[in-house]
Amino acid sequence: MASTFSPLGIELMATGENAGTWGTKTNANLQLFEQLTGGYAAKSIAGGVQTTALTIVDGNTTGTGQFRMIEFTGTITGNQTVTIPNDVETFYMLRNSTSGANTVEFKYATGSGSSVTFGTTDKGDKLVFATANDGSNPDIKDLSIGTTSAAGSTGQVQVNNAGAFAGVAEGTAGFVLTSNGSGAAPTMQAPAVSVGKAIAMAIVFG
Repeated sequence: MASTFSPLGIELMATGENAGTWGTKTNANLQLFEQLTGGYAAKSIAGGVQTTALTIVDGNTTGTGQFRMIEFTGTITGNQTVTIPNDVETFYMLRNSTSGANTVEFKYATGSGSSVTFGTTDKGDKLVFATANDGSNPDIKDLSIGTTSAAGSTGQVQVNNAGAFAGVAEGTAGFVLTSNGSGAAPTMQAPAVSVGKAIAMAIVFG
């Protein structure tokens, strides 16, 4: 029986085969394990509207989809699509370092499963899980862990706005952050008691 290969290219050797080459093949597998779990690659997707297929090479480390972190580079002049084979099940750390105000979509090669897209101004990182959950229409899931940038501008206070970051205007010097009740964003308001009155009350009442 001949060797078979996993969807990520790892060689699965059958009993009694590859006499004299087990060391070489095992080392190749170990190198591939290392690359799959912690390897980095930069992949240029420069150009106009196009689809770039990341590859899996059986028993080898030369596949462009056989890395843990992949950084997309190059000047893009049209929306980009980057694909992986439908049977790949793993997670990827993706970085969009392209220049040009166009989208970059990461998806399976075929089918109508969900995908993950970098917006036209999103030049950041995404952690995604390739589920291989359906032979025809597998899904790519955005794990969205620690990838959200702060909202607002310098001096503003960060608040939760329906699950997303929002900024509260800093207001006038001396104003304090004041609750506006359940479900409403706080605002900067003048204190109910002035600093002078607060000092006087402290002296009087101890």
